[in-house]
Amino acid sequence: MEVFECIRRRRTVREYKNDPIPEDVLEKILQAGRWSPSSSNSQPWHFLVVQDQNTLSELSKIATQGPFIRDAPLAIVILMEDAPRPQLDAGRAIQQMELVAWSEGLGTCFVGVRIEEQQIAVKELLNIPSNLELITIMPYGYRPSSINRVGAPRKDLSQMVHREKFGGQ
Repeated sequence: MEVFECIRRRRTVREYKNDPIPEDVLEKILQAGRWSPSSSNSQPWHFLVVQDQNTLSELSKIATQGPFIRDAPLAIVILMEDAPRPQLDAGRAIQQMELVAWSEGLGTCFVGVRIEEQQIAVKELLNIPSNLELITIMPYGYRPSSINRVGAPRKDLSQMVHREKFGGQ
């Protein structure tokens, strides 16, 4: 799939088929994260792959914003280590991973784990060192065919682009 078309069609997916994800597809997703840019090329991320269904079920109970994690064949937990701008660098890696996944027929959804008790519980469950920052849990799975339409409506470009000075046309 051409990159621009992939960007236009990518949608958030919270429903997954049971089909397993081949190792070569998982590798492409992880490589997309690995090759993403980072501040000063620090590459401060860690990608923790979870495929055990019992663990995915436990994660779905802990991360209350992501009950659908239990239905995915795998999840990738995004962690940052000593990053000066962890949200920015993680976001860049996540977006690249999402686009590669979409181009392979997969979908995902960013699951925030904002409550401290939930973060602690996820770290304990997955044996994550306390010094790593938990950014998100990304469940991945093949998406239902009904989700292949173009993404949600967007504002017109004229409502968000300014030239020379804010408000300039």
